[in-house]
Amino acid sequence: QEQACEDLQELKLLAASASAVCLQVITGSRKSPDAKYFVGAGKAQEIADAVALHEASVVIFNHALSPAQTRNLELLCQCRVIDRISLILDIFAQRARTHEGKLQVELAQLQHLASRLVRGWDNAERQKGGIGLRGPGETRLETDRRLLRERVRMLQQRLGKLTQQREQGRRARQRSDTPVISVVGYTNAGKS
Repeated sequence: QEQACEDLQELKLLAASASAVCLQVITGSRKSPDAKYFVGAGKAQEIADAVALHEASVVIFNHALSPAQTRNLELLCQCRVIDRISLILDIFAQRARTHEGKLQVELAQLQHLASRLVRGWDNAERQKGGIGLRGPGETRLETDRRLLRERVRMLQQRLGKLTQQREQGRRARQRSDTPVISVVGYTNAGKS
């Protein structure tokens, strides 16, 4: 029970770090997660009622949700539903300052999103016309997955180049006989 309280306090701090305002906390206990909502149907309805009451724009779960659970909860609550992993990735995205850091966060977000691509267009597929071409074209889901894979591959290549550049700079510094001094500390106070 004490661990659950600490986890909940940590989640509140994470939410505050992401600039979210906590309107209500709903807790529950189950022996095993529900396949449809993670929580039971009654608890899910309680969450949806709280969202409507407070006109909330996002619901944050303190656990990892499956793509189907996220989608089902979003349909029930009519707002964005994120789990702990998505919240942490959002915080990293807000705080990333360096080019490499931003690339790493985007890569992590896309890899997390890859398992959550389940929707499709209303007209589930694009017909490809032309002589000798038959059958349905590429579905929206396939297109999204392909574009996502291409973006992930491009990000991995750019990160690989940055790693090589950093390694080259490190080797050049090691080859030169210039002494290197590092000033280390938690904040910048007193290091100038």
